[in-house]
Amino acid sequence: MKRRRPFLLFTLLAFGYAFLYVPIISLIVYSFNVSRLVTVWGGFSTRWYGELLHNDQILSAAWLSLRIATMNATLSVILGTLAAITLVRFGKFRGRTLFSTMVSAPLVMPDVILGLASLLLFVTMEHLIGWPAGRGITTITLAHITFSAAFVTVVVQSRLSQFDISLEEAAMDLGARPWKVFLLITLPIIAPSLLAGWLLAFTLSLDDLVIASFVAGPGATTLPMVVYSSVRLGVSPQINALATLIVATVTLCILLAGWLMHRQETLRRRAPVIDIS
Repeated sequence: MKRRRPFLLFTLLAFGYAFLYVPIISLIVYSFNVSRLVTVWGGFSTRWYGELLHNDQILSAAWLSLRIATMNATLSVILGTLAAITLVRFGKFRGRTLFSTMVSAPLVMPDVILGLASLLLFVTMEHLIGWPAGRGITTITLAHITFSAAFVTVVVQSRLSQFDISLEEAAMDLGARPWKVFLLITLPIIAPSLLAGWLLAFTLSLDDLVIASFVAGPGATTLPMVVYSSVRLGVSPQINALATLIVATVTLCILLAGWLMHRQETLRRRAPVIDIS
C-alpha cells in the first residue's frame, strides 16, 4: 500500500496540472492555425499574428489596459504599503478594527457590488464637484485601486509581520534618521513583497472585466471588454494569438521576477558577516 501512494499522488498531480495547462497549450497551438475555425486544424501559419498587429481596436484597447494596469499597480503598492505599515507598526489604536475591516472588505466583496458602488460614487462626485468629468481612464483606474490596494496590503502585511525590527533599532541607535532607515533597510528587505504586490495588482487590473464595464465610458474600452464582445460573436483566431502573446509576456515577467529575487537572496547569503563582539 505504501508503494502505491507515490504513484497515486503523482497521478493526481499530473491530472491537476493537465486540467490547468492543457487548455492553455491547445490555445497556443491553435493560434498558429491557418483556418478561421478555431476547432479545425488547417495547417501551420502565423497569419493571425499579422492581422492582430493591424487590428487598431485590439491594439488601442491593449495599450489602454496596460496604462491603467501600470498606474493602478504603482498607486496600489504605495497605498497598500502605507496601510500595511499602519496595521503592523502602530499596534492598537482607535478605529483600528474599522480600518482593518475597510481594507479587507474589497477582498470578499463581489465585483458587481464594487462596480455598482464605484459608478454611483463617480456620478455623485461629478454632480457635486464636477470631477471626474465623465467616465474613462481615470474612473477605471480609481475603481481598480479600490480592490487592488487591499491585495497589496495583505501581501506586504504578511512580510512586515515577520520583519526583524531589531535591524531598524540598531540603525537608529547608530544615528540614522527614521526615513533613512526606511529607505536603506526596511524597503530593500520588503522589496520582494512589494514586487509581488505590484505584479498581483497589475494582473488583477489587466484581467478585470466586471468593474471596468460599470465605470468605463464610451471612449474607454479595455482589452477584456473587447475580448468579451468578440467572443460573444464567436471565437476569432486573433483572440488566440492575443492570448498567446499575453501568456508569453506573463511567463517572461514571472521568470524575470523569480530570477531577480533569487539573485537578491544569493547576494544576501554571500554577504560577509561582520563580528562586532
